[in-house]
Amino acid sequence: MVPVPFEILLALLLVALLSGVGCTTVGAGGIFVTIALYLLTPLSSATVAGTAHVLFVLVGVIGVVGYARSGELVGREGRALATVLAGSGVLGALAGTFLNAFVSRRLFGILLGILIVCTGILLAYRRLRGLPSLASVDAETGRGRLVFAGVGLALGTVAGLVGVGGPVLAVPALVLLGVPMLVALGVAQLQAIFISGFAVGGYYLQDAVSVVLAGLLALPIVVGAVAGWLVAHRVDPARLEIVLGVLLIPTGIYLIL
Repeated sequence: MVPVPFEILLALLLVALLSGVGCTTVGAGGIFVTIALYLLTPLSSATVAGTAHVLFVLVGVIGVVGYARSGELVGREGRALATVLAGSGVLGALAGTFLNAFVSRRLFGILLGILIVCTGILLAYRRLRGLPSLASVDAETGRGRLVFAGVGLALGTVAGLVGVGGPVLAVPALVLLGVPMLVALGVAQLQAIFISGFAVGGYYLQDAVSVVLAGLLALPIVVGAVAGWLVAHRVDPARLEIVLGVLLIPTGIYLIL
């Protein structure tokens, strides 16, 4: 039995479709699935996060296939970076799912809101003013691997805790560290598979995954992800990033208040 009314289900299906597009174009679409599940359903915070991560695994697979075909994950830089981020992200994801058990639904909403506001500001700022690289870190050096391992651990923990996909956090972080945008998008999709995959396992052990909702939302988010990968290579996603940023900021404030 579907745990939501029919009209709410339709809204969730539409959000999933648009989220898939955002995931593979600018790396920030999946967060809307988490927002919708939190605001439109009575699910617990753990079930919101667990269900969202099931969908992020699917999006990650689509994104990895697409970006591997277009070359962003084939080069040495992409492979080295993906290996470090995925490995450290898994540890973070498991830590995040553990910490979620101590977070109330209200606190979950506040944490999610803070993350959403920060993401919205970052997306808008990146396109309006530019997001320069603060450093140039090489993932093939010992120091570089250590830096990216720390980044992966932090990203995995936050993603696992509040049920957001890795790309929404990883893409801007990697760009700041000197990683080219398309490489960052491709690597973030691969990292998302590992982060969300292990997060799903953790939440499933807590009986905190809505298999029915995940199954219903799987098709639209996959279709959206395929469309988004095509858009990312044919259209400048600058306007989409600004729109997402403008939408996220007031939504995050609403969740906090």
